[in-house]
Amino acid sequence: MNSKGKYAATDEGYYGEFGGAFIPEMLYANVDNLKRNYQQIIEETDFQLELKSLLRDYVGRPTPLYFAKRLSNELNTKIYFKREDLCHTGAHKINNTIGQILLAQRLGKKRIIAETGAGQHGVATATVCALMGLKCIVYMGEIDIARQAPNVQRMKMLGAEVRPALSGSKTLKDATNEAIRDWINNPNDTHYIIGSVVGPHPYPDMVAYFQAVISEEMKVQLKAKTGSENPNYIVACVGGGSNAAGAFYHYLENEEVKLVLVEAAGEGINSGKSAATSILGSQGVIHGSMTLLMQDKYGQIIEPHSISAGLDYPGIGPMHAHLIKSKRAEVYAATDQEAIEAAFHITKTEGIIPALETAHALAILPKMNLLPSDVTVINLSGRGDKDLNNYLEYQPERMHDE
Repeated sequence: MNSKGKYAATDEGYYGEFGGAFIPEMLYANVDNLKRNYQQIIEETDFQLELKSLLRDYVGRPTPLYFAKRLSNELNTKIYFKREDLCHTGAHKINNTIGQILLAQRLGKKRIIAETGAGQHGVATATVCALMGLKCIVYMGEIDIARQAPNVQRMKMLGAEVRPALSGSKTLKDATNEAIRDWINNPNDTHYIIGSVVGPHPYPDMVAYFQAVISEEMKVQLKAKTGSENPNYIVACVGGGSNAAGAFYHYLENEEVKLVLVEAAGEGINSGKSAATSILGSQGVIHGSMTLLMQDKYGQIIEPHSISAGLDYPGIGPMHAHLIKSKRAEVYAATDQEAIEAAFHITKTEGIIPALETAHALAILPKMNLLPSDVTVINLSGRGDKDLNNYLEYQPERMHDE
């Protein structure tokens, strides 16, 4: 897995003081079986050959590293997009689901469950289940089902059953709760494909490993384009943080490369409708790991808010909590409106419609005071097809000729 270093997970799954496996007794056997077997399986030659073959021929890797010329000229710097939006299914999520479905097969699992917020992880899970002929159930908050309707239809067409989460805020947190309940009730034949670097160990480490192909390719591509495999900055949006983990992975120990996380500020960091976890959160346990999360003085979860379903989560992955606390990563926050404005601007500047999640990362570029000599890579985690209704709702006049 990750080479040992101060930003890597320990054998017990801790990143500094964050991580671990805080799980009910009924889940212990599932998690322990995964922890005992996953590292040996993924290091096997036949696993690696099948994984690399599928990433190349099915997912479409390597994804391009694109120099955003007009945006770079506008900001008087050098901006590159790592084009994860060009992966099969339209986001980085497929990297992880391909890896985990191969793992599930080798563990003898016949039934796959997943949680999803923006729907991209649900689509990616449904896709690999269709590819491998396995039963697929995706849990999704009722609110997210409404705002991500195109992805719901894609999941159903792929043969997945989409089950609504009707409790709490009816978003990603609640979908995750329902998936965990399902796993407790079906321990023998079911594998839970977690979509982000969250949950009990070994999930954060395992998902980061499967997403690490992003930064592995980035190093080679930057060397070819700029003469150096090291950029000055890598910028990625973060909810749970799988796209950020993949973009950062091979640079974690290289402190010359600055890592930038962008959270969802919602209607404003202190508005009461925000998902700026690292700013508003404190240490606690959510979904099986110790991390930073939004909670009241009694330890009850404070409901997050973001226009982006993929960032609408009250916690953050333990890797990122450690990067933030150790000051290895810098954190910005972008509001709903800033993300919307950035999405329209990038679309009309570079001809790329970004996912709302990615739009948060794009929104903070003008705030970074980048130098003309700086090379900055934005991980373009997904495409914006799924968000067109949101864009139309918030900025209808911008959808027409000006």
